[in-house]
Order: sequence, then C-alpha cells, then structure tokens
Amino acid sequence: MNRIIIVGGNSGIGKSLAERVARRGIQPYLIGRNDSALAEVAAAQQCEYALADVLDEAALASAVKAACEGADIIGLAYCVGSIDLKPLRQLTGDAMVNAFRLNTVGAAIAAREAATALKAAKGAMVMFSTIAVAQGFISHAIVSAAKGAVEGLTRALAAEWAPHVRVNAIAPSLTDTPLAAKLTANAGMAEAIAGMHAIPRLGQANDHAALADFLLSPEASWITGQIFAVDGGRSRVRTKG
Repeated sequence: MNRIIIVGGNSGIGKSLAERVARRGIQPYLIGRNDSALAEVAAAQQCEYALADVLDEAALASAVKAACEGADIIGLAYCVGSIDLKPLRQLTGDAMVNAFRLNTVGAAIAAREAATALKAAKGAMVMFSTIAVAQGFISHAIVSAAKGAVEGLTRALAAEWAPHVRVNAIAPSLTDTPLAAKLTANAGMAEAIAGMHAIPRLGQANDHAALADFLLSPEASWITGQIFAVDGGRSRVRTKG
C-alpha cells in the first residue's frame, strides 16, 4: 500500500493535498491537532489519521512512526505554518522560538522519523516556505526567519538524502485559508493585497496543493532541492511602477 503522510492535513493546503492524493489512488495519512477536523477529512478520503501537536516532539514522532507501519511511504508533506506579523519592536524571544519550533523543528522531526521509510520507497518530501523569505516585507521578521530556515532545511535534506529521496519546498503568497483568516476576513485588505499580484487575486489552497501533489509524484523524478514560488507573480513580476 502506497501512502503519503500529510502533517497539517485537516485544513487548508493539507486538506486540498489529501483530496488530490486520494484521487491518484494513493492513501493519505493525516496528522494534525484538530480531532474533529481530522476525522471529517479522513472520513471523506477514507484514510487513517493521528492526533498530534507538532509542538510536542514526542507526539509528532509517535504519529509519524505509526503512519509508517504497514505501508510504503512514498511521500511526506509538512503543511504546517504560522503567520505571526509584528514589527521588530514588538518581537519577543518566545514568539521567535515558537515559530521555529512549529515551522522548522516540526518539519525536521517529521523528516527524521520518516527517513528510513522514505528512503526504502525512494519517495519525496515537500515543505512550505513563504515568498516573504525572498522578498522582504515589513512586520515579517518572525515568519521570514522561521520559513527561511525551512528553505535551508529543504536544501540540506535534498543533499543528505540524495539520490534516494527528493526534497522540495513551495513558497506561497497570501492564500485564502483558515491560517490567513485574520488578514483575509477584512474585505478591503484582502482586495488591496490581491491587487499587488500580477494575477490579481489571493492564492487558493489548491494552487499550492496541485504543485505539491506533482512534486510528490514520479512525474517530478528529476527535481530536488528547489524552492518554488506559487504567488501570482508577486515575487518576480510588477505590472505597475
């Protein structure tokens, strides 16, 4: 049985990815901290899930180990993220450490626990960064630093696991998911941010899930160590000025 582990599979990009994986005939295995949401997605996709908070290293490690039992692990997607936007004067050490634990350390722990199974199946891993790493935005010190570390982790694992496991990351712009609800709930703000993109809309979960699904598939067999911006052109294209 071929299986793809999706950490953060209960909503947003992770949920959309689970749907796409299942349509390919691959079994998603969901890991997250929202029991009712996980159960709903798992029921829809007829798959298994495990409850774990990625900030709890032991619980996350145990969940990934359970996912690896009795299946060929052909993919691992770490779809967890945070949007902690503060100017530097409001930054605290605890907020910075928490962002690194959630975005970077959790990804590394999941990768460590799945490594043997991924190598045996010659699988692939996908992580998520943000375009704010490549293009500086105000009030993004916390998330940019944490996601910059994700990009470093992506390249390091791509090198360490070559040629057995491919590792890539996706860097979204603002996407209309529950994670970004505080920003997208304000219609005026959402419209203004959408207008900053060459393709003037906010991202949708499926925009990123489509690429993640491709990167986890055999069709991407010669792609590793890359960071892909899925951002409506925002990081590279200006249509004004």
